Amino acid sequence: MAEVTLDHVSKRYGTVVAVDDVSLAIREGELMVLVGPSGCGKSTLLRTVAGLETASEGTISIGGRVVNEVAPKDRGIAMVFQSYALYPHMTVRQNLEYALKIAKVPAAERRRRGDAAAEALELTALLDRYPKQLSGGQRQRVAVGRAIVRQPAVFLFDEPLSNLDAKLRVQMRAELSRLHRRLGATMIYVTHDQVEAMTLGDRIALLKGGRLQQVGAPLELYERPANAFVAGFIGTPPMNLLPAVVGNGQGTLDGAGFSLPVPAAWQPWAREAVGRRVLVGVRPEHLLPVGREAPGATAPLRMELDIVETLGHQSIAHGRVREAPLVAILEPTAAPAPGSALDLQVPLDALHVFDAESSARLI
Repeated sequence: MAEVTLDHVSKRYGTVVAVDDVSLAIREGELMVLVGPSGCGKSTLLRTVAGLETASEGTISIGGRVVNEVAPKDRGIAMVFQSYALYPHMTVRQNLEYALKIAKVPAAERRRRGDAAAEALELTALLDRYPKQLSGGQRQRVAVGRAIVRQPAVFLFDEPLSNLDAKLRVQMRAELSRLHRRLGATMIYVTHDQVEAMTLGDRIALLKGGRLQQVGAPLELYERPANAFVAGFIGTPPMNLLPAVVGNGQGTLDGAGFSLPVPAAWQPWAREAVGRRVLVGVRPEHLLPVGREAPGATAPLRMELDIVETLGHQSIAHGRVREAPLVAILEPTAAPAPGSALDLQVPLDALHVFDAESSARLI
Protein backbone atom coordinates (compact mmCIF):
# COMPACT_ATOMS: atom_id res chain seq x y z
CA MET A 1 0.00 0.00 0.00
CA ALA A 2 1.11 3.55 -0.66
CA GLU A 3 -0.31 7.04 -0.82
CA VAL A 4 -0.43 8.81 -4.18
CA THR A 5 0.02 12.57 -4.42
CA LEU A 6 -0.63 14.66 -7.52
CA ASP A 7 0.77 18.19 -7.22
CA HIS A 8 -0.45 20.67 -9.88
CA VAL A 9 -0.40 18.01 -12.60
CA SER A 10 -1.25 19.06 -16.16
CA LYS A 11 -1.16 17.15 -19.44
CA ARG A 12 -1.21 18.87 -22.82
CA TYR A 13 -1.34 17.52 -26.35
CA GLY A 14 -0.21 20.50 -28.38
CA THR A 15 -2.78 23.22 -27.67
CA VAL A 16 -5.27 20.76 -26.15
CA VAL A 17 -5.26 20.66 -22.35
CA ALA A 18 -6.44 17.19 -21.26
CA VAL A 19 -5.61 17.58 -17.55
CA ASP A 20 -5.50 21.08 -16.09
CA ASP A 21 -3.61 21.78 -12.84
CA VAL A 22 -4.93 18.86 -10.78
CA SER A 23 -3.79 18.49 -7.18
CA LEU A 24 -5.06 15.42 -5.33
CA ALA A 25 -3.89 13.39 -2.33
CA ILE A 26 -4.99 9.74 -2.29
CA ARG A 27 -4.55 8.18 1.11
CA GLU A 28 -2.91 4.84 1.78
CA GLY A 29 -5.51 2.07 1.54
CA GLU A 30 -8.14 4.37 0.01
CA LEU A 31 -10.33 3.61 -2.98
CA MET A 32 -10.46 6.90 -4.90
CA VAL A 33 -12.83 7.12 -7.86
CA LEU A 34 -12.09 9.53 -10.71
CA VAL A 35 -15.42 10.26 -12.37
CA GLY A 36 -16.74 12.59 -15.02
CA PRO A 37 -18.21 12.71 -18.52
CA SER A 38 -16.40 11.35 -21.57
CA GLY A 39 -13.40 13.49 -22.47
CA CYS A 40 -13.03 15.06 -19.02
CA GLY A 41 -9.43 13.83 -18.61
CA LYS A 42 -9.93 11.09 -16.02
CA SER A 43 -8.33 8.26 -18.05
CA THR A 44 -5.48 10.56 -19.12
CA LEU A 45 -4.85 11.38 -15.47
CA LEU A 46 -4.82 7.68 -14.56
CA ARG A 47 -2.42 6.89 -17.41
CA THR A 48 -0.18 9.69 -16.21
CA VAL A 49 -0.06 8.14 -12.74
CA ALA A 50 0.78 4.81 -14.39
CA GLY A 51 3.58 6.36 -16.45
CA LEU A 52 1.90 5.56 -19.78
CA GLU A 53 1.65 9.33 -20.33
CA THR A 54 4.18 11.97 -19.26
CA ALA A 55 2.96 14.91 -17.19
CA SER A 56 3.48 18.25 -18.93
CA GLU A 57 3.67 19.98 -15.55
CA GLY A 58 3.55 19.03 -11.88
CA THR A 59 4.80 16.09 -9.88
CA ILE A 60 3.42 12.63 -9.14
CA SER A 61 4.51 10.83 -5.97
CA ILE A 62 3.83 7.23 -4.97
CA GLY A 63 4.73 6.23 -1.44
CA GLY A 64 6.58 9.51 -0.96
CA ARG A 65 8.78 8.99 -4.05
CA VAL A 66 8.50 11.31 -7.05
CA VAL A 67 7.95 9.02 -10.06
CA ASN A 68 7.77 11.46 -13.00
CA GLU A 69 10.96 9.99 -14.47
CA VAL A 70 10.38 6.41 -13.26
CA ALA A 71 9.43 3.74 -15.80
CA PRO A 72 5.91 2.27 -15.44
CA LYS A 73 7.25 -1.15 -14.46
CA ASP A 74 9.20 0.38 -11.58
CA ARG A 75 6.40 2.49 -10.09
CA GLY A 76 4.88 -0.28 -8.00
CA ILE A 77 1.54 -0.13 -9.77
CA ALA A 78 -0.71 -2.66 -11.51
CA MET A 79 -3.36 -1.60 -14.02
CA VAL A 80 -6.65 -3.20 -15.07
CA PHE A 81 -7.91 -1.96 -18.42
CA GLN A 82 -11.36 -1.65 -19.97
CA SER A 83 -10.46 -4.44 -22.39
CA TYR A 84 -9.49 -7.60 -20.54
CA ALA A 85 -6.20 -7.88 -22.50
CA LEU A 86 -5.87 -11.59 -21.71
CA TYR A 87 -3.55 -13.82 -23.71
CA PRO A 88 -5.96 -16.07 -25.65
CA HIS A 89 -3.46 -18.93 -26.04
CA MET A 90 -2.80 -19.13 -22.29
CA THR A 91 -4.89 -20.74 -19.56
CA VAL A 92 -6.23 -18.74 -16.65
CA ARG A 93 -3.31 -19.91 -14.52
CA GLN A 94 -0.79 -18.95 -17.18
CA ASN A 95 -2.40 -15.53 -17.57
CA LEU A 96 -2.28 -14.97 -13.82
CA GLU A 97 1.36 -15.99 -13.52
CA TYR A 98 2.78 -14.52 -16.75
CA ALA A 99 3.94 -11.16 -15.33
CA LEU A 100 5.65 -13.00 -12.47
CA LYS A 101 7.37 -15.33 -14.93
CA ILE A 102 8.71 -12.35 -16.88
CA ALA A 103 9.94 -10.88 -13.59
CA LYS A 104 11.77 -14.19 -12.95
CA VAL A 105 9.81 -14.96 -9.78
CA PRO A 106 10.51 -18.62 -8.76
CA ALA A 107 7.93 -21.14 -9.98
CA ALA A 108 6.78 -22.14 -6.48
CA GLU A 109 6.14 -18.50 -5.54
CA ARG A 110 4.35 -17.89 -8.83
CA ARG A 111 2.04 -20.79 -8.16
CA ARG A 112 1.39 -19.68 -4.57
CA ARG A 113 0.44 -16.16 -5.64
CA GLY A 114 -1.65 -17.42 -8.54
CA ASP A 115 -3.56 -19.82 -6.30
CA ALA A 116 -4.16 -17.08 -3.71
CA ALA A 117 -5.52 -14.67 -6.34
CA ALA A 118 -7.70 -17.40 -7.86
CA GLU A 119 -9.16 -18.25 -4.45
CA ALA A 120 -9.85 -14.58 -3.65
CA LEU A 121 -11.68 -14.12 -6.96
CA GLU A 122 -13.39 -17.54 -7.05
CA LEU A 123 -11.41 -18.64 -10.10
CA THR A 124 -9.89 -21.84 -8.68
CA ALA A 125 -12.19 -24.12 -10.71
CA LEU A 126 -11.34 -22.21 -13.90
CA LEU A 127 -7.53 -22.28 -13.74
CA ASP A 128 -7.17 -24.70 -16.66
CA ARG A 129 -9.63 -22.94 -18.97
CA TYR A 130 -8.77 -20.54 -21.78
CA PRO A 131 -10.23 -17.02 -22.06
CA LYS A 132 -12.61 -18.03 -24.86
CA GLN A 133 -14.21 -20.51 -22.44
CA LEU A 134 -15.01 -17.79 -19.87
CA SER A 135 -17.88 -15.36 -19.48
CA GLY A 136 -17.28 -11.61 -19.50
CA GLY A 137 -17.39 -11.41 -15.72
CA GLN A 138 -14.94 -14.31 -15.36
CA ARG A 139 -12.53 -12.70 -17.81
CA GLN A 140 -12.66 -9.46 -15.86
CA ARG A 141 -11.88 -11.33 -12.66
CA VAL A 142 -8.84 -12.88 -14.34
CA ALA A 143 -7.71 -9.40 -15.39
CA VAL A 144 -8.04 -8.25 -11.77
CA GLY A 145 -6.22 -11.38 -10.61
CA ARG A 146 -3.24 -10.57 -12.84
CA ALA A 147 -2.96 -7.28 -10.98
CA ILE A 148 -3.29 -8.91 -7.55
CA VAL A 149 -0.45 -11.41 -8.06
CA ARG A 150 2.01 -8.59 -8.65
CA GLN A 151 1.34 -7.30 -5.11
CA PRO A 152 1.56 -3.66 -6.21
CA ALA A 153 1.60 -0.60 -3.99
CA VAL A 154 -1.29 0.87 -6.01
CA PHE A 155 -4.03 -0.65 -8.18
CA LEU A 156 -5.27 1.38 -11.17
CA PHE A 157 -8.62 0.55 -12.79
CA ASP A 158 -9.58 2.16 -16.11
CA GLU A 159 -13.36 1.66 -16.59
CA PRO A 160 -13.02 -2.10 -15.99
CA LEU A 161 -16.77 -2.83 -15.97
CA SER A 162 -17.92 -0.86 -19.01
CA ASN A 163 -17.94 -3.93 -21.29
CA LEU A 164 -20.23 -5.91 -18.98
CA ASP A 165 -24.01 -6.02 -19.05
CA ALA A 166 -26.01 -4.27 -16.32
CA LYS A 167 -26.47 -7.35 -14.10
CA LEU A 168 -22.79 -8.28 -14.26
CA ARG A 169 -21.73 -4.70 -13.49
CA VAL A 170 -23.73 -4.79 -10.26
CA GLN A 171 -22.19 -8.15 -9.34
CA MET A 172 -18.64 -7.02 -10.14
CA ARG A 173 -19.07 -3.78 -8.19
CA ALA A 174 -19.85 -5.84 -5.12
CA GLU A 175 -16.89 -8.13 -5.76
CA LEU A 176 -14.50 -5.19 -6.17
CA SER A 177 -15.77 -3.66 -2.92
CA ARG A 178 -15.17 -6.93 -1.08
CA LEU A 179 -11.73 -7.24 -2.69
CA HIS A 180 -10.76 -3.75 -1.56
CA ARG A 181 -11.81 -4.48 2.01
CA ARG A 182 -9.91 -7.78 1.97
CA LEU A 183 -6.68 -6.36 0.52
CA GLY A 184 -6.80 -2.94 2.17
CA ALA A 185 -4.98 -1.70 -0.93
CA THR A 186 -4.70 1.76 -2.42
CA MET A 187 -6.90 1.85 -5.52
CA ILE A 188 -7.64 4.52 -8.13
CA TYR A 189 -10.71 3.70 -10.17
CA VAL A 190 -11.84 5.56 -13.31
CA THR A 191 -15.46 5.52 -14.48
CA HIS A 192 -18.00 7.70 -16.25
CA ASP A 193 -20.80 5.99 -14.32
CA GLN A 194 -21.75 8.02 -11.23
CA VAL A 195 -23.57 4.99 -9.75
CA GLU A 196 -20.25 3.10 -9.75
CA ALA A 197 -18.58 6.13 -8.22
CA MET A 198 -21.15 6.46 -5.44
CA THR A 199 -21.19 2.76 -4.54
CA LEU A 200 -17.46 1.99 -4.80
CA GLY A 201 -15.52 5.03 -3.69
CA ASP A 202 -14.27 5.97 -0.25
CA ARG A 203 -13.96 9.37 -1.91
CA ILE A 204 -14.84 10.74 -5.34
CA ALA A 205 -12.88 13.20 -7.47
CA LEU A 206 -15.17 14.70 -10.12
CA LEU A 207 -13.59 16.22 -13.22
CA LYS A 208 -14.89 18.40 -16.03
CA GLY A 209 -12.81 19.66 -18.93
CA GLY A 210 -9.63 18.41 -17.28
CA ARG A 211 -10.23 20.41 -14.09
CA LEU A 212 -11.10 19.06 -10.67
CA GLN A 213 -14.59 20.17 -9.62
CA GLN A 214 -14.95 18.61 -6.16
CA VAL A 215 -13.34 15.94 -4.00
CA GLY A 216 -15.11 14.29 -1.09
CA ALA A 217 -17.05 11.35 0.26
CA PRO A 218 -19.92 10.22 -1.99
CA LEU A 219 -22.63 11.63 0.28
CA GLU A 220 -20.74 14.92 0.58
CA LEU A 221 -20.93 15.44 -3.19
CA TYR A 222 -24.56 14.34 -3.17
CA GLU A 223 -25.75 16.46 -0.26
CA ARG A 224 -23.60 19.55 -0.74
CA PRO A 225 -22.36 19.85 -4.33
CA ALA A 226 -19.78 22.59 -4.86
CA ASN A 227 -21.35 23.83 -8.09
CA ALA A 228 -24.20 23.24 -10.51
CA PHE A 229 -22.16 20.81 -12.60
CA VAL A 230 -21.57 18.52 -9.61
CA ALA A 231 -25.24 18.83 -8.65
CA GLY A 232 -26.34 17.84 -12.15
CA PHE A 233 -23.87 14.97 -12.49
CA ILE A 234 -24.25 13.19 -9.14
CA GLY A 235 -27.62 11.58 -8.53
CA THR A 236 -30.01 9.44 -10.57
CA PRO A 237 -32.02 11.25 -11.84
CA PRO A 238 -29.82 14.34 -11.34
CA MET A 239 -30.77 17.43 -9.37
CA ASN A 240 -33.36 19.78 -10.89
CA LEU A 241 -31.89 23.24 -11.61
CA LEU A 242 -34.48 25.99 -12.09
CA PRO A 243 -33.45 29.50 -13.27
CA ALA A 244 -34.60 32.21 -10.86
CA VAL A 245 -33.90 35.70 -9.53
CA VAL A 246 -33.58 36.71 -5.89
CA GLY A 247 -36.66 38.87 -5.22
CA ASN A 248 -37.49 41.78 -2.92
CA GLY A 249 -39.81 41.94 0.07
CA GLN A 250 -39.61 39.00 2.44
CA GLY A 251 -37.03 37.28 0.24
CA THR A 252 -38.08 34.98 -2.57
CA LEU A 253 -36.57 32.96 -5.39
CA ASP A 254 -38.67 33.92 -8.39
CA GLY A 255 -38.69 31.94 -11.62
CA ALA A 256 -41.02 31.40 -14.54
CA GLY A 257 -44.12 29.86 -12.98
CA PHE A 258 -42.95 29.72 -9.37
CA SER A 259 -41.94 31.82 -6.38
CA LEU A 260 -40.24 30.04 -3.49
CA PRO A 261 -39.78 31.80 -0.13
CA VAL A 262 -36.26 32.01 1.16
CA PRO A 263 -35.78 30.05 4.41
CA ALA A 264 -35.38 32.26 7.49
CA ALA A 265 -31.70 31.37 7.89
CA TRP A 266 -31.01 32.71 4.37
CA GLN A 267 -32.71 36.09 4.85
CA PRO A 268 -29.49 38.06 5.47
CA TRP A 269 -28.01 36.64 2.26
CA ALA A 270 -31.22 37.31 0.29
CA ARG A 271 -31.29 40.98 1.32
CA GLU A 272 -27.77 41.42 -0.08
CA ALA A 273 -28.48 39.40 -3.23
CA VAL A 274 -31.66 41.08 -4.52
CA GLY A 275 -31.77 40.88 -8.32
CA ARG A 276 -29.08 38.23 -8.56
CA ARG A 277 -29.63 35.50 -11.16
CA VAL A 278 -29.41 32.05 -9.61
CA LEU A 279 -30.17 28.38 -10.20
CA VAL A 280 -32.44 26.81 -7.60
CA GLY A 281 -31.62 23.13 -7.07
CA VAL A 282 -33.89 20.45 -5.66
CA ARG A 283 -33.47 16.68 -5.83
CA PRO A 284 -36.26 14.73 -7.61
CA GLU A 285 -36.81 12.55 -4.55
CA HIS A 286 -37.43 15.60 -2.33
CA LEU A 287 -40.46 16.78 -4.33
CA LEU A 288 -43.72 15.61 -2.72
CA PRO A 289 -47.28 15.54 -4.08
CA VAL A 290 -49.57 18.12 -2.47
CA GLY A 291 -51.55 16.48 0.32
CA ARG A 292 -48.75 14.26 1.49
CA GLU A 293 -47.47 15.20 4.92
CA ALA A 294 -44.05 16.79 4.80
CA PRO A 295 -41.76 17.78 7.69
CA GLY A 296 -40.74 21.43 7.77
CA ALA A 297 -41.83 24.35 5.61
CA THR A 298 -42.82 23.76 1.99
CA ALA A 299 -43.86 25.82 -1.02
CA PRO A 300 -46.12 24.83 -3.95
CA LEU A 301 -44.91 24.06 -7.46
CA ARG A 302 -47.06 23.07 -10.43
CA MET A 303 -45.55 20.67 -12.98
CA GLU A 304 -46.95 19.89 -16.42
CA LEU A 305 -46.28 16.20 -17.04
CA ASP A 306 -44.75 14.93 -20.29
CA ILE A 307 -43.70 11.35 -19.47
CA VAL A 308 -44.17 9.00 -16.52
CA GLU A 309 -41.78 6.06 -16.13
CA THR A 310 -43.19 3.32 -13.91
CA LEU A 311 -40.48 1.18 -12.36
CA GLY A 312 -42.58 -0.86 -9.95
CA HIS A 313 -41.20 0.47 -6.67
CA GLN A 314 -41.45 4.07 -7.86
CA SER A 315 -42.51 6.31 -10.73
CA ILE A 316 -40.31 8.94 -12.35
CA ALA A 317 -42.33 11.89 -13.61
CA HIS A 318 -40.76 14.09 -16.30
CA GLY A 319 -42.30 17.45 -17.04
CA ARG A 320 -41.86 21.21 -16.98
CA VAL A 321 -42.47 24.28 -14.91
CA ARG A 322 -43.13 26.65 -17.80
CA GLU A 323 -39.97 26.14 -19.91
CA ALA A 324 -37.74 24.66 -17.20
CA PRO A 325 -37.49 20.83 -17.17
CA LEU A 326 -38.39 19.12 -13.90
CA VAL A 327 -38.17 15.51 -12.70
CA ALA A 328 -39.90 14.09 -9.62
CA ILE A 329 -39.58 10.64 -8.04
CA LEU A 330 -42.97 9.53 -6.74
CA GLU A 331 -44.68 6.50 -5.29
CA PRO A 332 -46.04 4.20 -8.04
CA THR A 333 -49.65 5.36 -7.58
CA ALA A 334 -48.89 9.07 -7.07
CA ALA A 335 -48.16 10.13 -10.65
CA PRO A 336 -51.13 11.16 -12.83
CA ALA A 337 -51.30 10.57 -16.59
CA PRO A 338 -48.95 12.38 -18.99
CA GLY A 339 -50.40 15.67 -20.23
CA SER A 340 -51.96 16.55 -16.89
CA ALA A 341 -50.73 18.86 -14.13
CA LEU A 342 -49.12 17.69 -10.91
CA ASP A 343 -49.07 19.92 -7.84
CA LEU A 344 -45.92 19.38 -5.80
CA GLN A 345 -44.54 20.60 -2.49
CA VAL A 346 -40.94 21.84 -2.36
CA PRO A 347 -39.34 21.32 1.08
CA LEU A 348 -37.47 24.57 1.69
CA ASP A 349 -34.77 22.90 3.76
CA ALA A 350 -33.90 20.73 0.72
CA LEU A 351 -33.11 23.67 -1.58
CA HIS A 352 -29.69 24.44 -3.05
CA VAL A 353 -28.79 27.77 -4.67
CA PHE A 354 -26.05 28.26 -7.28
CA ASP A 355 -24.86 31.36 -9.11
CA ALA A 356 -26.29 31.44 -12.64
CA GLU A 357 -23.06 32.82 -14.15
CA SER A 358 -20.26 30.93 -12.41
CA SER A 359 -22.44 27.94 -11.29
CA ALA A 360 -20.68 28.09 -7.87
CA ARG A 361 -22.66 27.15 -4.79
CA LEU A 362 -24.12 30.16 -2.95
CA ILE A 363 -26.26 28.51 -0.24
